[in-house]
Amino acid sequence: MGLVEPVQLVAPDQLAPVHFIAVGGSGMSGIAALYAELGLEVSGSDRADSPVLASLAARGVRTFVGHAAEQLGSARTVVVSTAVGPDNPELVEAHRRGLRVWHRSAALAALMLPRSSVPAPRGVAVAGTAGKTTTSAMVASTLVSAGADPTFVVGAPLQRWGTSAGLGTGPVVVEADESDGSFLQYPAEVVVVTNVEPDHLDNWGTPAAYADGFARFAGRPGVGAAVLCADDPGCQVLAERLAELGDEGPEQVLYGESPLSDLVLEEVTVHPTETTARLTWRGSETGLLRVPGPGHHLALDAAAAYAVCRLLGVDHETALAGLADFGGTARRFQLVADVGGVRVVDDYAHHPAKVRAALAAGRAAAGRRLVVCFQPHLFSRTRDFADDFGAALALADEVVLMDVYPAREEPLPGVDSGLVADACAVRLGAEHVHWVRRREEVVSRLRELVRPGDLVMTVGAGDVTAVGPELVRALAGPDGVR
Repeated sequence: MGLVEPVQLVAPDQLAPVHFIAVGGSGMSGIAALYAELGLEVSGSDRADSPVLASLAARGVRTFVGHAAEQLGSARTVVVSTAVGPDNPELVEAHRRGLRVWHRSAALAALMLPRSSVPAPRGVAVAGTAGKTTTSAMVASTLVSAGADPTFVVGAPLQRWGTSAGLGTGPVVVEADESDGSFLQYPAEVVVVTNVEPDHLDNWGTPAAYADGFARFAGRPGVGAAVLCADDPGCQVLAERLAELGDEGPEQVLYGESPLSDLVLEEVTVHPTETTARLTWRGSETGLLRVPGPGHHLALDAAAAYAVCRLLGVDHETALAGLADFGGTARRFQLVADVGGVRVVDDYAHHPAKVRAALAAGRAAAGRRLVVCFQPHLFSRTRDFADDFGAALALADEVVLMDVYPAREEPLPGVDSGLVADACAVRLGAEHVHWVRRREEVVSRLRELVRPGDLVMTVGAGDVTAVGPELVRALAGPDGVR
């Protein structure tokens, strides 16, 4: 797939008409919607119909199902994601016509430039191996609560509003994806790095190169402040590298349980429905941090969001109140249903760090058995981190493994879910690890394992998200919970 190189940006009104290829994706749809809301002519196509296309059409985007060269119409700019292949007929036609072709990150970054209603927007870019969607959503939601009227594009719909994007006249908050290097595109004044753990080595090659990318992201000219997690080893190394830049580097704002942090968390407590902590900002202002949902990681994400909001001028009490009112994002420990005494939760976690955090939240919140259905995402990630996945999954009582979700990749010899199963079985015991190779048998296996009072988590970035509703229907059937 390769890394994306930054391009010279121009304002959105100089791009139109704009056509988005694969407009139904989570990263593309929000950007297209905001371009349409700016009053620009916007079109987009996707390989299959979906509710997302219907929503975009309602917001003024001309949508197409399937890809064909003539659907470009009078477009001057074509926006693509990393997942769009070079043989896509619309992309081929765009190159034939000599049109401007931008990666989605450039189209998003253009929203951070001055425009008539926002002559000098303050940009915030939130990055990290794990936690960037929740943290960026917390920043956006808290700024809305504070009346700051942000523009935002994050990686999942905020549950309160049902959208991943909003257009305002205040700060611009974006989730900055490191997977393909596109986080280097954003002209941000404030950057956040939640953690740095190796991932996406199919693009970056080595853990060292991956870490170098974050150093470039946080140390670019124009970055005034870098908000870093003091508890994360990767961020600790990053902080040392940024310090070497001297006056040319950004102000560092550290957060976490380390007493050396600018924002110190103490007494972090995970409850079944919320997480709390005692927060102290720069040695003077203190208060109770409350954030809905279970998970130690949520306290850290909320701390990062608090720090950003303070840097943007939000006062202490307003920031705490906004975080306490956060409504969550889709597929982040999202309740599917309670049925027959069984609680079913869905989570997007697909990296060992994310799986570990999600299951730790489940373990802390449940006070009951934890049954996890996990679908590895990408053959390359499974190959690189099978042992780490096994260790993270061992937090469960029972693990059901689905086959690898390939996404954009072709199979790799010798790489399958068996690698994760073996790594997990060493820690949990083979009798508690169940690799189900046939998709149609996953729900029946879960039904055999589930008992009244269990918490069931479906975990992964692929179509495992459909398993939860299927299991709920099965448990609500005539045989109920066994």
